[in-house]
Amino acid sequence: MTGTSPSPQAPEPGEEKTEHGSGSFVRRSLATVKQAKDAVLSRWSRSLLFRTVASAVLLSALALLAAGAFLSNQIASGLFQERFHQVESESVRGLNQVKAIFDSAATTDRASTHSLVTNTLKILEGDGALVPRDFVLVPLPGEGDTYVGPTATGNLTSRVVPEALSAQILESNAIYWQSIEVKSGNSVGPGLIFGTRVTLPPGREYGLYLVYDLSSVQNTLDFINRAMALVGALLLLVVGGITWYVTRAVVRPVAAAAQVSEKLAAGELQERMIVKGEDEIARLGSSFNHMAQSLQDQINQLATLSQMQQRFVSDVSHELRTPLTTVRMAAEVLHDAREDFDPINKRSAELLYNQVERFQILLNDLLEVSRFDAGVAVLDAELTDLVAVARRVIDAANPHAEAMGSLLRLSTPVGGCIAEMDSRRIERVVRNLIMNAIEHGEGNPIDISVAGNDSAVAISVRDRGIGMSPEASTRVFDRFWRADPARARTTGGSGLGLSIAMEDTRLHSGRLEAWGERGVGSCFRLTLPRMLGETITNSPLPLEPIVLAGAVLDRDMVITFPLTGEIPIIGFKPKAPLTAAEPEPGRDAPALADGEQNSGGQTPDA
Repeated sequence: MTGTSPSPQAPEPGEEKTEHGSGSFVRRSLATVKQAKDAVLSRWSRSLLFRTVASAVLLSALALLAAGAFLSNQIASGLFQERFHQVESESVRGLNQVKAIFDSAATTDRASTHSLVTNTLKILEGDGALVPRDFVLVPLPGEGDTYVGPTATGNLTSRVVPEALSAQILESNAIYWQSIEVKSGNSVGPGLIFGTRVTLPPGREYGLYLVYDLSSVQNTLDFINRAMALVGALLLLVVGGITWYVTRAVVRPVAAAAQVSEKLAAGELQERMIVKGEDEIARLGSSFNHMAQSLQDQINQLATLSQMQQRFVSDVSHELRTPLTTVRMAAEVLHDAREDFDPINKRSAELLYNQVERFQILLNDLLEVSRFDAGVAVLDAELTDLVAVARRVIDAANPHAEAMGSLLRLSTPVGGCIAEMDSRRIERVVRNLIMNAIEHGEGNPIDISVAGNDSAVAISVRDRGIGMSPEASTRVFDRFWRADPARARTTGGSGLGLSIAMEDTRLHSGRLEAWGERGVGSCFRLTLPRMLGETITNSPLPLEPIVLAGAVLDRDMVITFPLTGEIPIIGFKPKAPLTAAEPEPGRDAPALADGEQNSGGQTPDA
């Protein structure tokens, strides 16, 4: 006879749907729990009121739980001991009474013995003093005739007797007790059982047990526990409410102060706190309002002084244009006729012409700054090739670069870099950067790089001169600031060039950034969006020259570099810096006197 094993069955479609639905429900539940947890943690970290109330309620709950557990244990122990002593005395009295009757019995047959047992055990039936009781009579193991079988009242049987208690009674005539569980209908409650050994005719030994039901005691204890839980919950609500009210009274003015301070920081200097009462919070509000009023007065005073300064600069600049024009015309006439003068007057005419030209540049810069301050500077933007702008500036700066001994090297992409810009302003920015590089390049080559990507175009000017310190890089775009005022200028700048360059860059929504290190050189990078109004996120040129050291790039390769802010502070040195003490190939190194070092440290200025 042969048989076949059953093949595995595919799961029913309904089972797959049930499993899928259970998985989706679990995922949704976990997501809900995570969202709730994140919301609670966020509220915990952001709200002092929520944190204080939650902490007070949680600590109060722990204290009430500990106190409730202690009280419940003490009450339960007291009730049990009280009931135990009552039923113990009662059971000892009843068992000894029944035992004495059985020991003095003189029955000799089954009927009389059964009648004796029935009549005698009636005294054990019914309620005890405070706890209901029943009895169980069970023959003990042994030899001899059994005139009376197992007998019990209520719903009890001989199985209610624990084996340990039965063994103790079998060994001794004393009265023993034990805690047990008593079934009452469908429920199970605590109980006590007391037992002793008795002898019935014709000398047969039995175990007589009294069973007490302590369910009423347990019900009392449960009622007390429920009452304490209800009182604890009410106390938690009261504690939470009181904590919320008191904390809110303290936190509310602090929150109001925070809101007012935020409005003050946003420029709403008229905002003040509402002060009520004369307590500590009221004094804090009064002090805060006094501070805000003082700040408002000082800011208004500074704003007034700033407006007066701007108006003074603007008015003086405009008023100087007419006499300066006259002086300039006279200086040009004298300069053109200087060949007819004696050497002293000839030199005087040249100095007058040069200083008037420098004064004219300074006046123009002041007028431009006043237009920026007044907010009337506008762009005349059109699509322009940044490469063409760079070439024009280089052509104009070449004579000065040759005089300083610097070589201007331009690197541009194929096809140019077209962007929407005001060519006059951007040309002024590039001219400023290149002239600064020539001024502080110490006669070393200067690299001008132009590049573009999909969203921006950029030009960088890298010199290998004296460089600048980290402290200088944070102030290089300030007006009239110079790292070393004692250092002589050769280009006759006004000290406003880089500041004006920064303002021109901001008008184009661009970035003007600086990098430098003493004895290594500096690099300025101008990044402009392809179209006005667009946001630039990266630059096509590096700011730190070490980024591309030793790299070979394809001309068609598009590379982007992060923006570091308008005035970054970069503090590491390239491996092989090219300083003024290291000559370019084909150029003799300058001789240094004994003990002389190339200290550098000058910041490019306008």
